[in-house]
Amino acid sequence: MQFCDDCGSMMHADEDAWRCSSCGNEEPRDMEAEEEMTTQNAQRDDGKPAVVDATRDSDEIVEEPCPADDCDSDQAEYEMMPKPGGSYEVRLFTCVECGHKWRD
Repeated sequence: MQFCDDCGSMMHADEDAWRCSSCGNEEPRDMEAEEEMTTQNAQRDDGKPAVVDATRDSDEIVEEPCPADDCDSDQAEYEMMPKPGGSYEVRLFTCVECGHKWRD
């Protein structure tokens, strides 16, 4: 990857030159230096990284009446789930007795 010395934008490889699409600056490519920077032989795929989300798997039983018509339970598990965009969180409930799910 090469950045333009004039404007700082990322330059694009165009055969034997680096070209800046923002300001038109052009610099010659050093193919030998690029070959030395390329590392493909030692690369490995370890799969997806382990990511911990504190809002998942944090079920807790609370007193919350089940809204299902045929259930009179007043206990539910809940978990906090972030809303897309990160503006706020939503509580997801699951009735302990009947398994009905709802959100707050």
